[in-house]
Amino acid sequence: MTRPSLAASRVADLVEAYLASDYQWEFDGRWYPLQLGEVAADVEAAYPDGTSSGLLAAWNPCSIERPEAENRRADEELAAILADSGMPHRAGFSAARNRTWREPGWLVVGLPVERFDALARRFGQLGTLFAARGEPMRLRIYHARPAALAAAPLVDWVG
Repeated sequence: MTRPSLAASRVADLVEAYLASDYQWEFDGRWYPLQLGEVAADVEAAYPDGTSSGLLAAWNPCSIERPEAENRRADEELAAILADSGMPHRAGFSAARNRTWREPGWLVVGLPVERFDALARRFGQLGTLFAARGEPMRLRIYHARPAALAAAPLVDWVG
């Protein structure tokens, strides 16, 4: 997927929104939080052999809204890819704290960061969450850091 070009101010606004969002994943019928800057202890307990975990979505590339039918088709494609990978994956979501938006996604366990990033780029995502086992969850942004935006301690700019 070709990502649309985003103005530096739009990237900065989105990064701020992502840093202020809620993230959750489902396991055995219960929802658990994923906290930026914290180890995903619940994920690591549920998947003791997992080497990493991350939250990945296919909805609304670059946070540009598109029709629900397109989002569902992309989500189904991502779900099929994850199923074929053999890696554990569970339902997840990202949401604004005031619940003005919510997007479904997938918690993926054990996918190497290179493959995880490739999927994020394939589905046009601007940001994802990712952590190696035992490390705090971080925001990965698939864009160059705008010059006017100060570096943030929980953000990896992976261009």
